[in-house]
Amino acid sequence: MEGKPRPQATPEQALQAMDRMIALAQFGQHDIAARLGLNVTDLTCLGFVIEATAAGQPLAAGDLAERAQLTTGAVTGVLNRLEKAGYARREPDPTDRRRVHVLISEDAQERVLQVYGPFYARLAELFADYSPAEVAVLADWFTRARAAMADSLAEIRD
Repeated sequence: MEGKPRPQATPEQALQAMDRMIALAQFGQHDIAARLGLNVTDLTCLGFVIEATAAGQPLAAGDLAERAQLTTGAVTGVLNRLEKAGYARREPDPTDRRRVHVLISEDAQERVLQVYGPFYARLAELFADYSPAEVAVLADWFTRARAAMADSLAEIRD
């Protein structure tokens, strides 16, 4: 399938569009977190737990701290709040009693999808308007842009 004709855009226009989307996403994360009874940090950490669960890989609390770039003490607070809100639970690591795994609660993903579902449906409609080759380019760009952002943030933090 060949892609549809697209309007011309310069890299500067694409960056401006991306910046506007990121700004909206940042504000939106606050609204989504509030709707789920969480703060943005807790929602972000819940996303990492959902991602690990979907991949079938247990997520240790220390690994969550690393992914979220939080201290282990801060992650303890996040996990306390996620457990209290019914989104996650901790289980001891069967091979290392010093570690705990963070698991998603049974209905948590359904509760999250009630809020994210309409947005994901709109994105699915949007992706359907692109050819598989175009979607591959988008996925490649997002992956590489994320790596560039991570490098830039590491420089800023140093």
